[in-house]
This record gives sequence, structure tokens and C-alpha cells, in this order.
Amino acid sequence: MSLIVQKFGGSSVADAVCIRRVAGIIAETYQGGHELVVVLSAQGDTTDDLIAKAAEISARPSKREMDMLLSTGEQVSVALMAMCLQDMGIPAVSLTGWQVEMKTNSDYSNARIKSVGEERIRKELGRGKVVLVAGFQGVNKSEDVTTLGRGGSDTTAVAIASALQAEKCQIFTDVDGVYTADPRRVQGARKLDEITYDEMLELASLGAQVLHPRSVEMAKKYHVHLEVLSSFTGKPGTMVKEVTKQMEQMSITGIAKDTETVLFALVGLADQPGKAFQIFRLLSNASVNVDIILQSIGRGSLKDISFTVPKKDLEKTQKVLEDAKGSLNFERIDVEPEVAKVSIVGAGMVSTPGVAAKMFEALSDAKININMISTSEINVSVLVGAAEADRAVGAIHDKFFGEG
Repeated sequence: MSLIVQKFGGSSVADAVCIRRVAGIIAETYQGGHELVVVLSAQGDTTDDLIAKAAEISARPSKREMDMLLSTGEQVSVALMAMCLQDMGIPAVSLTGWQVEMKTNSDYSNARIKSVGEERIRKELGRGKVVLVAGFQGVNKSEDVTTLGRGGSDTTAVAIASALQAEKCQIFTDVDGVYTADPRRVQGARKLDEITYDEMLELASLGAQVLHPRSVEMAKKYHVHLEVLSSFTGKPGTMVKEVTKQMEQMSITGIAKDTETVLFALVGLADQPGKAFQIFRLLSNASVNVDIILQSIGRGSLKDISFTVPKKDLEKTQKVLEDAKGSLNFERIDVEPEVAKVSIVGAGMVSTPGVAAKMFEALSDAKININMISTSEINVSVLVGAAEADRAVGAIHDKFFGEG
């Protein structure tokens, strides 16, 4: 009897109708002769609603107490699903993160999984039950509840699949797989039958929201077979694996967009050795993740350095730089929040000349200006104006995937 782990997101369990539909999917898998562990997210906008409730009480709640509060959303989901399955005659049990010994570090609101206990899950599976596990949560060495941050339920599911050596881990979402671009915004976006771990990790890191980067990274590390599919359509999904049949057939696999980025420029820096090190050490010490970096050739004894950071770190980055203005010795800070990073990803571009040029041609034809460029072995990213982001994705998609 093979073991399957399934994960359903918040939109899949948003209300009673959705829960019953998902229960039907779970029942069909269980009745097909599989052992089954199911990880659930909080219903719909529950997490946002809980955050709003906290704001009504406290302007600055502690992260520990926020984790206690936010973890309740997933507990509601698994309890309701267990009730639904039991009414259908399917034996089921709901478990929290601490009950399955999902051990994490103590980084409240963004905890990392250290280990997964198998004993309780295997005991319930041995009793013939569907095991429903609350996603997004764990417990630290002090036995405090922790949450795993954005996309935490994906990570929970992959961690359990790895610990139990599941046949596969199915991630059910509101789209029926991984597409060449966001199908809700790009007409003609194509669903991929398969994609490599590396390509999926790049797409997820660069703004595609189908899977969280941490879950893909873990799946690659522990060789977990992932499948992304829809809980609404019943169609086959996209397999995420080490090597794909189409790897050498396509120069790029997909296009991603990230509007949660900000462009900083330090203007008029003294052109001296070690300046870049000083700047990025300060930002690293402040836990600011820097992405694209561009250094000008210089104007006499001065130069400019531009770089991007996540929009959530805008104020922190500005404060760090302004506090260090005396030691860094620059003329001014320019900040441009209305930018977007548009990226192409594909393992095939390593052996295909002219991929970047084709991307730039698409943007040129669309009269879209490129502010910065960054490249790696399997991706090319450009920074464009935020208002041009969707048009840029569409133009690039047409260039690579359009008919003819």
C-alpha cells in the first residue's frame, strides 16, 4: 500500500462547499487503496482576519503570541475536514503541529523545520485512518507554538512526505499546474506537464506564487516527488522532478513577475576599495536580502551603486543607510518603489545562444525600458517600471511561446 501526502490551500477549503469537494478528493484517494496524510491551510482569508483581530487589541503584539493566534486557523480546517470525512464513513483524525512533533527552531513567525516525528502519524495510519495535519505550524524546544511563514503549509507537506518516504506529495491549488506564465494575466499561457526542481525553485524565488521556494528546496534536497494540481478541475497537474523529457527542447520554461521589490541607489560614493563590502555588510547584518546590484563606472572620484531589496524591507534599508551616511560618505539616497522584476527561467538556456537577446528584443518592440539586468545559468531578470510589468510579461511570452 503506497503512501501519499496531499496538501490543500486556503481557497480549496474556504467554505463548507469547498470542504465537501476536497473531502471527495480525499475519499477517492483513500478508497483507491492508499495510505493518506493530508495537510491543510487555514480557510480563505482566515489568517488575514486573525491579523486584523490582533491589530484591534495591540499595536505591537509579540511574535510568540501572534504564532499562538495564527496557528488556530489551520486547526479549524483540519477539525472541520475530519468531521466531514467521518460523516462520509471515512475514518479520519485531525492533528496539530505539536501532536505530530513538527520540531522547529525558535524564529517566531518564520520558523524552520528541524525534524518531523513519525510515531503518531504512523500509529494513526496503522489504524486505517486518514491523518489530517494542520499546516504552517510546529513547536520549538520550549514547547511553544511556532509558525513557518508564508507558504508554510507547502513546507509542512513536503517535510512530512520526506520523513515518511511518501510515494509523492500532491500540492492542490486554485490553478491546475505550473504554467509558462500566470494564466490569469497572460492569454495563451501553457500548462507544463513537468518541470525540474531547479526551474521551479527559480520561478518560485522570482515571484511565481504556485509553490513556496522553501518547499521546492526541501523537495529537491530530499528527492520528494511533487505534483501541482487543482482541487477544482480534477485534471492532471505538473510534475516537479530532477530531470524532465523536455529539458533540451525548450530554451525557457516560464516567466515570473515580482512587484514586491524596491530600487535603491547610493549616489556620489567615494570610489575607494571596500565600499561595496561596507554597504552590503551593513545590510546583511540587518537581515536585508539584496538582489540585483549595479555599480557605475564612476564620475571622476565618485561612483553610484544601485540595488534592489524586498519592498517589506524598504524602511529598514533606508534607516540603515541613512544612519551610516557619515561612514559611507555618499551624496544622497534615491529610492524608487514603483519597479518590478520580470524574469525568464529555463534549464535549456544554458545551451541555447541568444536567449537574453530575444528577451530584450521583445521588450524593445514593446517600447519598455530596462533599468537593470541580472543573469544566472538558468534565468535572466530585468527591472522595469511597475506599470509596465504585465505588458512586459505578455510581450516576452509572445516572443518565446507565441504561434509561429
